[in-house]
Amino acid sequence: MWKAIASGGFTLIIGLLVVIAAVIGWGRTEFAKPGPLAAPICLQVERGASISGLSRLLEERGAITDARVFRLGADYSDRAEDLKFGSYMIPAAASMAEVLEAVTAGGRSTCGRDLNFRVGVTRSDVVLSELDLVTNEFVEVAKFDAGVETLPPEYLAAADDPDLRFRVTVAEGVTSWQVTDALKQADFLSGALETVPPEGTLAPDSYEVERGTERGALIAEMSARQAAILAAAWEARAPDLPYDTPEEALIMASIVEKETAIAEERRQVASVFVNRLERGMKLQTDPTVIYGLTRGESVLGRGLRQSELRRETPWNTYVIDGMPPTPIANPGRLAIEAALNPDDTDYIFFVADGTGGHAFAETLDEHNENVARWRAIEAAQGADGETGVQGE
Repeated sequence: MWKAIASGGFTLIIGLLVVIAAVIGWGRTEFAKPGPLAAPICLQVERGASISGLSRLLEERGAITDARVFRLGADYSDRAEDLKFGSYMIPAAASMAEVLEAVTAGGRSTCGRDLNFRVGVTRSDVVLSELDLVTNEFVEVAKFDAGVETLPPEYLAAADDPDLRFRVTVAEGVTSWQVTDALKQADFLSGALETVPPEGTLAPDSYEVERGTERGALIAEMSARQAAILAAAWEARAPDLPYDTPEEALIMASIVEKETAIAEERRQVASVFVNRLERGMKLQTDPTVIYGLTRGESVLGRGLRQSELRRETPWNTYVIDGMPPTPIANPGRLAIEAALNPDDTDYIFFVADGTGGHAFAETLDEHNENVARWRAIEAAQGADGETGVQGE
């Protein structure tokens, strides 16, 4: 009798284990298989949200098929306590595993609104964008100049959104004064900026920040990034360059940055200046003259006068030998890499070619022909352009 009871009990246990294994297998399949969403949704996770409440919300919004499976999956993977508040895009057909990853991975929100404070060479502006859940791309909602007194209603409506994402984007070629002045106008930042960082030491890049980020902390991050970029490029530099320190390379990179906005030309432009230095020629580059006049605190907004080309300043490379004492702007990564790995050319002249690029020349005769063509284009356009690199 006892043998029969023991045998029956053992059979029951085996049966229960089989059922449990089947349930676990079903749960794992449910947790990993594509979900029911036919289109993406923007899911908001509130501060202090619980996995139970979130699982019910997900089920109500049709993102998951079973709140209990989602909750058990979160518990089983030890992520039930890892919810990060914010707004997250849940793509169509996302599995429960993918949804859990989205709301626990951390980082910035992935949907909602994005405010990009852009620091430019000639002006700074603010762009407010919103994620289009159909295309999964941010679409511009409002755009206005930085520092304006009358803010557009779209910005005012979004300003108090706790999930509004903030970015500061610094363009290549801006000066440190321009960056400092612009950041003072960013009302979502905090703290004072007492001094202007050394020219050239801020990395042009896009920086994600939080509301209330200290301006000084953001400047420190820009400086750290630029130092890392310069150090890496210096280690990978070409041999026998006519500058001995990373600081001198940064000066050259800033000149290259200001002379061309075309990425494909940067190494050619750098080669011109390297060749000039090696031959003992003056650099004769207009952006250095302009910096000597403005100190980077304004935009000249016109062509240079002959009297300005002859005016003595520490940065006027029509007057001084070699390079100026400091960078003339904050160069981007590509300009730094070009200064440290220029093309191998015999070019010593270049001038604008009317297409946005430049015509390069090895001899003064070739250069004068290029200049004549550019002057004809200027005359036809009624423009008053800059002089470019000359061979006087």
